[in-house]
Formats: sequence, C-alpha cells, structure tokens
Amino acid sequence: MPATSTTAVRPSVAVWFELPADNFDRAVRFYEAIFGLSLTRAQFGGETLAVFPYERPNISGAIVERPGQSGSGPIVYLNADGRLDAMLAAVTANGGSVLVGTTDLGDTGTFALIRDTEGNRVGLHAIS
Repeated sequence: MPATSTTAVRPSVAVWFELPADNFDRAVRFYEAIFGLSLTRAQFGGETLAVFPYERPNISGAIVERPGQSGSGPIVYLNADGRLDAMLAAVTANGGSVLVGTTDLGDTGTFALIRDTEGNRVGLHAIS
C-alpha cells in the first residue's frame, strides 16, 4: 500500500528499536562496553532512554527504562508513514490488539504499540 503522507518516504520497513531494561544504568554500561561507544541519555515522552549513535537517515534505537519488561524482548518499530490510522484499524480486524493508541511525539511524529497474533509487541511509527 503506498504511503499517502506528503512527507518524504522512508525506504525501510524497520525504523526504530527499543531494548527494555529493569536496571537502566547497568544496561547502558553493558551496551557501551560491548560496542565501545557512548549512548546519549535523554528523557522523551516521559521515559528515560539511552540512544545508540546514528546519522540520519540511518535507523537506530534505544535502551528504555521499563522495570518489569526486561526479558520480554525488544520492540521493533515499523514504518507506518501516511497510514497509521488504517494500520491500527486493521490490527484488531485481523486478530491483534492495540496496546497504546496513536501518541503524538511532537516533531518526531506519532506512534502506536500493538500486540500481533503471536503475542509480540510491535511499534508503528509515522513521521509527522
């Protein structure tokens, strides 16, 4: 389905990932040590993140402080540019569920979080 957004089309399906962490500082130290780099700590949307370095338009992700969610697996955010509402409507119609509805991220777009038919949490992201 072609994007209907007037913004630039992103060529990738995957656009972001999140690694949940019970012990945020420990997780950040771990990934900084194994990659030999520094992550950028930030507060965004009420959450504490440590973002892996990247240059636009490349894909990146973050460690996110989410006590109780470690071990539940990373969340991959998929490209929903120009069709987030239609995709969310299709989620429930096809046996999935919406965990977090459309959420405004300011100048970085909007996102939603779904659970697919296999129990995986998947994020959907659209550029504003």
